[in-house]
Amino acid sequence: MSYPPFFLMCNPIQDYVWGSRDSLTTLFGIKNPEGKPQAELWMGAHPNGCSEVTLAGESVKLSSLIDANPVAMLGEATQARFGSLPFLFKVLCAEQALSIQVHPSKAQAEAGFAREEAAGIDIKASNRNYKDPNHKPELVFALTRYQAMNGFRAIPAILALFDRMALPALADLTAALRQSQNEAGLQHFFHQLLILSGERKDEALAGLLAYAAAHQDEETFATISNLANQYPGDVGLFSPLLLNVVTLEPGQAMFLDAQTPHAYIHGTGLEIMANSDNVLRAGLTPKYMDVPELLACTRCVAKPDDQILLSPRMEGTVQHFDVPVPDFTFSVYGAGEHALTTGNAEILFAIDGPITLIGQDGERLTLTIGQSAFVPASTGDYRVTAEGRFARASNR
Repeated sequence: MSYPPFFLMCNPIQDYVWGSRDSLTTLFGIKNPEGKPQAELWMGAHPNGCSEVTLAGESVKLSSLIDANPVAMLGEATQARFGSLPFLFKVLCAEQALSIQVHPSKAQAEAGFAREEAAGIDIKASNRNYKDPNHKPELVFALTRYQAMNGFRAIPAILALFDRMALPALADLTAALRQSQNEAGLQHFFHQLLILSGERKDEALAGLLAYAAAHQDEETFATISNLANQYPGDVGLFSPLLLNVVTLEPGQAMFLDAQTPHAYIHGTGLEIMANSDNVLRAGLTPKYMDVPELLACTRCVAKPDDQILLSPRMEGTVQHFDVPVPDFTFSVYGAGEHALTTGNAEILFAIDGPITLIGQDGERLTLTIGQSAFVPASTGDYRVTAEGRFARASNR
């Protein structure tokens, strides 16, 4: 069967409670007649939210299109290595903060998934950590100002913040970290904060919030007060003191690697990740937290300031955001004419202007702002005429 070179995608929107009710409408004109939170628009073949395309006049799941001819859709190398589309591409709209998360490495995910399968834990059980045997590296590209946390601060910086507050309930923990300013010491400090309970927890949080209220001119403490309104009584309220608080400006990006604690706080961005649901939570959530497994999958080392933002590799008006994983690639193209060639399956997303895809035989598909197209590996050479920026997602 011969396939068209481009497929217009119809993408599901996840209505998680932390999502924005107006961001997709404001940025892309996507209507929200029911006024539900629109947290994530998914572009891909994930079983929990699969895009649909039109083939021979009928709407079919993208996963079905791929399964019918995986080599033509994905490319021979991708089919051999991954067996399916290896990435999920999203528009993520956070009105409220997501939980603090750590994703396991590939080896940890494989071992954890096998262990829980052998133990007979239901895949949908609330205490299930590993939903699949894959890692979940991520990249986020800011469309609006985008506040997040990413990686541990340097230990002296953590100590300086806790010393300023001088909370009696945490004096012994701070002293222990001062004596062991290394990975083991930070892991112990992190662990003890995660398991705070009873009067000690109440006293520590009360002191934290009182200090934060008196220092709202500082981003870290203003963030703590904001998070306290969303997650009162949560030990994750200490996280802005432990983790780097960063605000991406529109057009900036960052990579979130395995074993690194992170959280999205507020803003809208494009996100691309490996196809996985594996999440270990570390606060700002009412959901299950497996602290021992979380600690086993967390590298308690500082993420230097100069490694938080991901600087693009420029090629004319094109920004290539290189990542250290083969599961996905991500680039942003400026307005103008672009000659492209598929090596694997691709998804193109029109960011802020319409774009027209033109195949070798003159086939055309025009995307308006907020629309996306699936481009099979078999398409080969094609051109894009863009009136604004567009994102191009693929894999290596």
